[in-house]
Amino acid sequence: MPAEGLADITIAPGSGAGLRIAVISASWNPEITDRLHEHAVAALTEAGVLVKQWRVAGAVELPVVAAEAARTFDAVVANGCVIRGETAHFDYVCEAVTYGLTRVSLDSGKPVGNGVLTVENQQQAVDRSGAEGAVEDKGRDAANAALHTLLVLKDVRSRG
Repeated sequence: MPAEGLADITIAPGSGAGLRIAVISASWNPEITDRLHEHAVAALTEAGVLVKQWRVAGAVELPVVAAEAARTFDAVVANGCVIRGETAHFDYVCEAVTYGLTRVSLDSGKPVGNGVLTVENQQQAVDRSGAEGAVEDKGRDAANAALHTLLVLKDVRSRG
């Protein structure tokens, strides 16, 4: 069951058969991003999706690789973890990455699941990363959101 206020999206096993989704994850904060990446891949694999995986240096690199992947894949999942520090850098990175990933989706017409955590501290990241005992699993959530949106778009486009 999702945490209060979260969408409860159920993806049926096999519902992604024949679909190709790219999972791209930042390498910064690997104790968090490795888990986000693994859980996103697991969710898509369980749904029967063909998954291609890439790692990039940091969150800022996600949009450009997502844009290229969106050219040949049905959808993209982008994972990362940006933890607030003592400078304004956090705000600039979060805004740029969110804007960039949204732009990729709108420009390509393809879903981009945003699994980039933007948190105040390490504990908030752990709590959202699907760690044992965590209430949220943003890697899995981003993958499910991308796949669900892709299936909805296929339905919308088939009725046009």
